Amino acid sequence: MPDIDVESLTADLAHPILENDYATRWMGVEVLTLEPGLVRIRMRVRQEMLNGFGITHGGMIFAFADTAFALVCNDPLGDGGTSTVATGADISFLRATRLDDELTATATLRSHQGRTGIYDIQVTTPGDDGSDVVVAEFRGRSRTVSNTAISKK
Repeated sequence: MPDIDVESLTADLAHPILENDYATRWMGVEVLTLEPGLVRIRMRVRQEMLNGFGITHGGMIFAFADTAFALVCNDPLGDGGTSTVATGADISFLRATRLDDELTATATLRSHQGRTGIYDIQVTTPGDDGSDVVVAEFRGRSRTVSNTAISKK
């Protein structure tokens, strides 16, 4: 992966794919770390993210982890000629979360060969003792394609 000038990103930790990502904006995702092969994001659970049991809807946790996946797959300083997209993902829900819980997703590159990659995303929340408690484990598989392939309808 090419080196990224992390200092140039630290002011607002912006990523170009977030510019028009309305779902991520609606979720209130905040980018904490944006480095090659490592991304950390944070989100607070709101009432409209809860299911009928009063716990965070699994789809919200999946979407949150998927956002971290998208960020770690795509170089924020890339030339714009390619995008890396999901070819599949699996998630294991390990602990329920509730209203006002703060979630953090940490995405790491595990393997990158040619145009395919494997990434692990761990979603955590602070436990009663302040240590991180794992909420979900997400594994994403990716493929890098030309941007013209994405824009074709």
